[in-house]
Amino acid sequence: MVIRRIFAVLVAVLLLFGSVPGAKAEGFIRWVDFDVSCEAMEKALALDIRSREEDHPVSWLSLLAVAACRTGGKVTADSVETAWQSHQAGKSPEEALGSLHRYYGYYLEAYQAALGGLVGSFAILVEENGERVWKSTYGLKAFSPIAAGYGYSHCDDFGASRSYGFRRKHLGHDLMGTLGTPIVAVEGGTVEALGWNRYGGWRVGIRSNDRKRYYYYAHLQKDTPYAPGLQEGDSVQPGQLLGFMGRTGYSTTENVNNIEAVHLHFGLQLIFDESQKECDSEIWIDVYQIVRFLHKHRCSYIRDGDGVWQRVYGFRDLDV
Repeated sequence: MVIRRIFAVLVAVLLLFGSVPGAKAEGFIRWVDFDVSCEAMEKALALDIRSREEDHPVSWLSLLAVAACRTGGKVTADSVETAWQSHQAGKSPEEALGSLHRYYGYYLEAYQAALGGLVGSFAILVEENGERVWKSTYGLKAFSPIAAGYGYSHCDDFGASRSYGFRRKHLGHDLMGTLGTPIVAVEGGTVEALGWNRYGGWRVGIRSNDRKRYYYYAHLQKDTPYAPGLQEGDSVQPGQLLGFMGRTGYSTTENVNNIEAVHLHFGLQLIFDESQKECDSEIWIDVYQIVRFLHKHRCSYIRDGDGVWQRVYGFRDLDV
């Protein structure tokens, strides 16, 4: 954590002197140090929704980008409030930021890549006057990877050391829970990877519909890791059942429990160019604050008498 704080200060200094780590090279962003707090995301989203009700809309990502320009990328709820006050005063991002506006495009593109699929228009199936109808709304449409009703614990473990295979950094986030906990898709997209990986065990990789994000869910349950019928190439909806928490992995032999603790390894890779998908300079970001942000928005599943998992209510992503 100390190293990350030092890096954040360095970013702020470089901002002042005209250089941003991760700034575009060869036409696309090469690095993102995602340091946006859960509270900042909550506030930005609430203000986004409020602005639509008051008929002077502003995107929550724009508020976060304006805040980031002023803080060197370390975005807090207070910095979002300052960005909101500028918007309320009728100032454009360029007017509000002055010389700092030259960094606005970078932060906006970075946050669109990291958070672009979490908020938007969606519909849920509800009962009204004895009939089931689709009711549309705008807001948070992504879900926690852990289904509702299942406990878990976690801490900010991004960057911790790992030694299996070779010494490396932990490029994901571990959510500790119980065997068989339903794991759901945070966001909709396409199943891009499915099967065994010596490090992740039984795992699923979901590519977002805009192809900017690759979600990685690993160490799924032995013997029955996946939701019935899930296949590579399938389209999935936000909150769709993917599989079940386990402790597989750390073995070249399939279906082996070599992980000590039952948990979900959840990772998020940002992709600005296809050349970044599988290479030595992949962009994996710390999702701890995103998981906190999604914690209260969890998808409910029940298991019927035949052992079939059913989603409690219907859901449609209206932006797809």
